[in-house]
Amino acid sequence: MDPDDLNSVLEAEEVTINGTTFTKKWCQVCKFFRPPRCRHCYTCNVCVENLDHHCALMNTCIGKRNYRFFFVLLLSLVFFNLLMLGFCLTYVFLNIHERYTVEKIFTRVKTIKKTQKINHLQEQISLSVVSSPTDCPQNTAADTTTPPCFIITPTSPPRPVPSYICLPNRGLDITVCRRVGTGSEAPRGGPRFNAEKTYKYSYTVEVQLDRGKGADQKSAGFKIVSNVNVDLLWRNSSNEEDQLIRIMITDVNFENVSKRSDNKNIFKGTTAGGILGKSNLAALEKPVLIHWINGKVKNFFSFSNEPVIIQNIKRGLTSLFQVQFKSTSATEVDVSGKCKVNYQARDNKVTKLKLLDSCKEAQKGFTSHNKVLGVNTTSTSASIYLLENNFIHSVLSEEHHLVSLNVRQELAANILSRQKLEFQMTKAGPKEIQALQIRSVINSVNPKYVSIPLIAGAVKAEGQGCPSLVDYWKTIQKELEPKNLANASATRSFLLLVQALRKAKKDEILKILRSEKDSTLPQLVDAVTSAQTPASFSAILEFLDFRNDSNYLLQERFLYACGFASHPTEEMLSALMHKLNGKIRSNDIRETVVIIIGALIRKFCQKGQCELPTVVKAKEMILKGAESAKEESEIQMYILSLKNSLLPAAIPVLLKHAESGIGPISNIAVAAIQKYEQAYITEEVRKVMNRIYHQSRQIHEKTVRTSAADIIFSNNPSYMDVKNILLSIGELPAEMSKYLLSKIQDILRFQLPGSEMVRKVLKDTVIHNYDRFSKIGSSSAYSGYMKQGTDSSLTYSLDILYSGSGILRKSNMNIFLLSQGTQLQATQVVIEAQGLESLIAATADEGEANLESLAGMSAVLFDVQLRPVTFFQGYTDLMAKMFTATGAPMSVVKGLILLIDHVQIFQLQSGLTATVEFQGGLAIDISGGMDFSLWYRESKTTVTNRGAVVIIGNITVDSFFVKSGVEVSVETEAVLDFISTVKFSEYPFLVCMQMVKDQFPFRQFVTKYESLPSGKMYVSRKEKKVLMTGSEFPLHQENSDMCKKVFTIESDSSEWF
Repeated sequence: MDPDDLNSVLEAEEVTINGTTFTKKWCQVCKFFRPPRCRHCYTCNVCVENLDHHCALMNTCIGKRNYRFFFVLLLSLVFFNLLMLGFCLTYVFLNIHERYTVEKIFTRVKTIKKTQKINHLQEQISLSVVSSPTDCPQNTAADTTTPPCFIITPTSPPRPVPSYICLPNRGLDITVCRRVGTGSEAPRGGPRFNAEKTYKYSYTVEVQLDRGKGADQKSAGFKIVSNVNVDLLWRNSSNEEDQLIRIMITDVNFENVSKRSDNKNIFKGTTAGGILGKSNLAALEKPVLIHWINGKVKNFFSFSNEPVIIQNIKRGLTSLFQVQFKSTSATEVDVSGKCKVNYQARDNKVTKLKLLDSCKEAQKGFTSHNKVLGVNTTSTSASIYLLENNFIHSVLSEEHHLVSLNVRQELAANILSRQKLEFQMTKAGPKEIQALQIRSVINSVNPKYVSIPLIAGAVKAEGQGCPSLVDYWKTIQKELEPKNLANASATRSFLLLVQALRKAKKDEILKILRSEKDSTLPQLVDAVTSAQTPASFSAILEFLDFRNDSNYLLQERFLYACGFASHPTEEMLSALMHKLNGKIRSNDIRETVVIIIGALIRKFCQKGQCELPTVVKAKEMILKGAESAKEESEIQMYILSLKNSLLPAAIPVLLKHAESGIGPISNIAVAAIQKYEQAYITEEVRKVMNRIYHQSRQIHEKTVRTSAADIIFSNNPSYMDVKNILLSIGELPAEMSKYLLSKIQDILRFQLPGSEMVRKVLKDTVIHNYDRFSKIGSSSAYSGYMKQGTDSSLTYSLDILYSGSGILRKSNMNIFLLSQGTQLQATQVVIEAQGLESLIAATADEGEANLESLAGMSAVLFDVQLRPVTFFQGYTDLMAKMFTATGAPMSVVKGLILLIDHVQIFQLQSGLTATVEFQGGLAIDISGGMDFSLWYRESKTTVTNRGAVVIIGNITVDSFFVKSGVEVSVETEAVLDFISTVKFSEYPFLVCMQMVKDQFPFRQFVTKYESLPSGKMYVSRKEKKVLMTGSEFPLHQENSDMCKKVFTIESDSSEWF
C-alpha cells in the first residue's frame, strides 16, 4: 500500500518493546511512523528522537545525541559566572577602604587600552586625575611613607595639556601614573606638536612608471629616502591650534624602486651630493616654515633663490601636514592646486581622498577632442593618517594616474607616486619663541624667509645635450624620402621630427626649409605644420608664397596638415582667412583653403570654442558664400566646406541646394547632410529627402536619389517612409532597384539603423514578395567588420551603383572606427562617373541623358573632406586620356599625418612632475584609377590605400638630477586594395568586387630607462613581432559567383594570344 494513504487507513500503530506496548503515530510531514518519545520539530522541520526542546541560542534541537554536550555547556556557564562573582567580591573587599563605587570601577575599566601589556594589567585601580605627572607623589630614597611613582609614557609624545590617572599598586608598593585616553579615542581639535622637542620622522618619496598592465617589480622610477625633523617654534597664547612649525629634510639618499643586480643599479655607489650637486643638496636641506592653524597650512615660508624643483619637493612634504581630524568635505590648497577633498575619520585613523579632477590650476598640455583618437585618464589620490590623540604618527599617501589610448587600450601609461612619513623618535629641541606676531618670529629665525604659494611652481624643461634641429634633420633625412614613406621607420622619424620642431626657433626652421631638396621638402612641410607651435607656423607661412603656383604641392600639403591639426589655434584660422582674402594664384589651392576652413571650424566647435571671434567670422563667410555663389565650382567649394564644418545653421542651405540644385551640386549637398548626427535630421529634412527620392518637384540623378534613401533609412524612418520606398522599387531602373534591395538586405543583416521598421514593413505580403525581391542587376551594398574588439571596432561598407548600360555610376567605400560610443570616418573613397553611355552606344537612364562625360574621385580622411580629384571632364578630355593613358593610378592624397597628439603634465603630490605623451603618425597614400577597354568591353576601377601607422606613448619624470621613463609603441604597415571589374559585353553584365588586404607586420616595443647627470644609464627594451596574414574580405555570395565567371572569361581570352 502507498505510504501516503496509510494515514487514511491507520492513525496509529502499536508495537511491543521489552514487554511494553507503545503506540507509534504517523508523521504527516516526514511520512513515517514515529518511534516512541520522538516528536516533530517545526523549526528544523524534522522528527527528533527524545526531543527536549529547540534551542534558539545554539540554533539546533536538544535531543538524544547532544544531551551530554548541552549539560556540559550549562555547567561551564555556571562555573564561569561563579568565578567572575568571586573575583569581583575579592576586589571590592581588598579596596573597601578606598570608598570605590561600582560606577567608578566600570569607568576605570573602560580607559584601559586594549593593547596594554599583561604586566600592566596587574595594577590596582584607584582613580586620581591630575593635570601633570609631576603632580603625582614623587618617591625619594629617604621617603618611605609615600609609595614610589612610576610614569608610563606612550610611544608617541603627549598632547600639550594631557590628563593623567595615578593608580596605587599595593603589591608593588608604587603608584602608576598613566595618561587618560586610548589610541582609538577620536582626537579633538587639530594636530599639534610640543615645544622643546624635535620630532624625527623617516620620509620616502617614490615614483613608479610602467605601462598599464606592468608589474611593480619591473617598473622604472626612483626613490628618495630621507629623514625629516619637525620643531614647534611658536604657539599663539590665545589659540593653541595656531602654530609655527619648522620642517627640515636631512640624510637624503636615492634608491631604485625595484630590486636589481649591482650592474643594473645606477644608484649603486652614488651619494645625494653627487646626484643633486652640493648647492642643490644644501638648498633641499634648508628648513621651511609653515603657519599651521587647526591642521591647515595658512602660509608656506621658504627661500626665494632656490631651484623650483627643490621648492616643489618641499611643497610636497608640507602638503602632508594639510589634514583635518573629522569627517568633512573641504576645498584645500596644496602642491597639486586648489582641490576638493573628502575626509573620513574613524577612531585613530583619518582617510583623505583628493578629487584630482577638481584641482584648479593652469591647464598643461593639449589633446585631441575626438574621443576615438583621444585618451582616457583615470586619476586617484588617497592619504591615510594614523594618529595618537592630536599627534600625527604616520602618513601614507598614494596617487595613481592611468592614461590609456581609447582606440587601443593596451597602450597605456601608469604613474604611481607614493609618500610615506613615519614617526621614529623625539629628542630635545628648541625652546618656544615668545612673541605676539608671527612675522617677528620668522625674522628672528631668518629674515630671508619669504612667503611663497603652496601650489607647485612651473619647472622648465631641461634641453641639455640635445642636438640642433639641423643636425637632427640630417640624421633622419633619408628615412623621409618618397620611396621610404610606406615604411614604419618613416612615420617614426616623422613623429620624432615633430618633437624636435616644437623645441626649435623660427630661424632654425626656416633654415632647413630653404635649404632642403624637392624630394623631401613635402614631408618636411607636413612635419613643420603638424608641430603647431607659434614658431613653426610663422616659419611655414613665411616660406610658402600663395601668389605663386610653382610650389602648388607644398601649399596643398600645408593646408591638409592644418585640416588634420589636433589642437588648432585661433591664429591658424585667422591666417587662412587672411590668405583667402589675399591673392591666391591657383584656383585649386583657393578651393582647398575654403574646404579646410570648414574642417577647422568643426574642431573649434568640438572644443566648445564655436563663439570665438575668428570662428564666428569664418562661419559667416562659408554660410554667405554657399547662399550667394553663382558659379557651379564656387557653390561646390562652399558646400564641401559646410560638409566639413557640420554647422546646424547650414542645414537649410544644404536642403535648398539638395532639392533645387543641378546634378553635382545636389549630389554634394545630400552627401553633406548624410554626415550630420541623427539629432539634426528633423522632420523637415526627412520631408525634403522624400521629395528628392520620389522626384516630387524635379527629376534627380540616381546617385542623389539613393543617397536620399540612405538618409531616410538611417534616421528613425516612419512606417510610411519605408513602405513608400519599398513600393517604388518595381518602378525604378533595374540597377537602382537592385541597389536598394541590396541596401535593405544589408540593413537587416548588419542591424543598421532602421532595421526594426524595415522588418515591420516587410510583414506586409504586398511588399515582401518574390516579384519585388527578384530584380536582376549587378549593383550591390554590403557592410562588414574588419576588426571587433573590446576597446574599438573597425567596419567597412562597399556600395556599388551601375548605370543600365553596365558602366560604373558610383562606387563608395567607407571605413569607420568606433570607440567610446563615438564613430570616426577613417576613410571614404567615392568614385563617380557619368555620361559614358555614348562610348558603347547605350541608352542613358532617366534624367541622365544630357550629362557631361565626367569621372572623378572624392575622399574623406579622418572626418576631413579633401578636395575632389577629376580624372577627366568632357568627351574630348576623355578621349585624350584614353589614348595617352599610362595605366598608372592618380594620387588623391599623399603625405604624413599627425593623427594622435596628446601631451599631459601631472603635478604629483610629492612635488615631482610627470609628463605623458601619446603621438600617432600615419603615412598615407590613397590613389585610384579607372580604366576602359572598348575592345574587351570591360571597365576596371581601383582604389589603393597604402599606410604605415606608428603610435608612441611615453611617460617621463624628468628632473635635473634623475630622468626616468617608459616608452610603449606599436607600428604596422598595410596595403588595402579595392578593385571593381565590370564585363559589359552581356546583360546582366558581370561585376566582380574585391577588397584585398595583404599580409602585414605588427610590432610592439616597451622601453624602460633611467639616467643620471653623470652619464650612468639603465635601459631595458622588449619587443614582440607578429606577421598578420593577408585576407580578402568577404562580400555576398552573388559577388563571389560573378568573380568566378569574370576570371574564367579573362583566362579564356588570354589563351588567344
